[in-house]
Amino acid sequence: MKGENRDMTPEGLQAAVQMDAADELAPFRSQFVSHDPDLLYMDGNSLGRMPRATAQRLQQAIDHEWAQGLVRSWNNGWYEAPQKLGDKIGRLIGAGPGQVVVCDSTSVNLFKLAVAALSLRPGRQRILTDAFNFPSDLYVLQGCIDLLGGRHSLQVFPSQDGIVIDEDALLDAIDEDTALVTLSHVAFKSGFRNNAQRITQRAHAAGALVLWDLSHSAGAVPVDLDGWGVDFAVGCTYKYLNGGPGSPAYLYVRRDLQTAVRSPIWGWFGQHSPFAFEHDYRPVEDVRRFLAGTPPILSLLAIEPGVDLLLEAGIDRIFRKAVSLTSFFIELFDRDLSSLGFTLGSPRSPDQRGAHISLRHPQGYQINRALIEEMNVIPDFREPDNIRLGLAPLYTSYQDVWETVQRLKRVVVEKRFEKFSPERQAVT
Repeated sequence: MKGENRDMTPEGLQAAVQMDAADELAPFRSQFVSHDPDLLYMDGNSLGRMPRATAQRLQQAIDHEWAQGLVRSWNNGWYEAPQKLGDKIGRLIGAGPGQVVVCDSTSVNLFKLAVAALSLRPGRQRILTDAFNFPSDLYVLQGCIDLLGGRHSLQVFPSQDGIVIDEDALLDAIDEDTALVTLSHVAFKSGFRNNAQRITQRAHAAGALVLWDLSHSAGAVPVDLDGWGVDFAVGCTYKYLNGGPGSPAYLYVRRDLQTAVRSPIWGWFGQHSPFAFEHDYRPVEDVRRFLAGTPPILSLLAIEPGVDLLLEAGIDRIFRKAVSLTSFFIELFDRDLSSLGFTLGSPRSPDQRGAHISLRHPQGYQINRALIEEMNVIPDFREPDNIRLGLAPLYTSYQDVWETVQRLKRVVVEKRFEKFSPERQAVT
């Protein structure tokens, strides 16, 4: 399929070739496993590619740390791993040492931090989020409200166009009854990027706390939790951090808040002296109090190689390429796809955009199926009509972007999507 119908005009393939030749991050592409050179992987915002070093790291852990070290390995790096890796992730999200730990899932961490935050604002009843927040986050917040006796209300701030949020109107919605503002930094569907610093400042001015979900931004766009004065944050590690399917998440608690709040889940890894086996719980005096049960060591260790690659590349260079890749995609969309029933479901301004692009089409699900099953392109689909394309800067090339647009065009022009049922599969 590669090489078919290639447009050799300067604004097409030749431009992509030139940008790839000038790409200072291009060498990182070889650091990721790729078995099919024809496959266009456009889903790095959902599950990142596997770094080559990950298999080596896990083999080391299995053959030596587990097989030979056995239980002794807990005193040779395993016990400290949640905070050691948390500090590394902290360097990607603007958090100084001792404020990030890797543990549990994003949803569990969101629950822990939301309940902790609400306990600091007992006289306030409103939780403010927006329509772009990941649905699982909304479910967790609804569960928190139910668990706490229905004392709080959840306000879901709307979007007028499904692409961006009116920031000024959102800021006006933060009032003296707002206990917690919790949003996704980058929206999972449209890729809209909130102005986290401005929202955090406004929340604090109103006496509210903030909790950011960084799942679609960490490792792709700049984050400065300490500089922005953020209270709490969570994020997953299997998207741009390339930690593997279902890899453990992380949480951030600002240093001066760590002894003021307690996790609602009390477990032995958050206990002051876990191996004293005391009957009464005394939380450790730092962010580790938000740990609970025994960490899944093999899954946790698999995260580190991807984080190391991101740190080596540098988030500023990564973001510059993310802006360039997404801008190039939009240029090609305007030229090749806008007349075929597609509409752009992401912001045009790079100041409002993360590292993925959403295309909307009435037959979006069927087109998505055709891309995967016939065209060797892997994006994903989000209801009701969004085809998401994640342009992970470390391994996505400009030629990948160009070729993806050409295959999208063929699916519609040749009506390949018509043979696929609109009935949804279990995972889209």
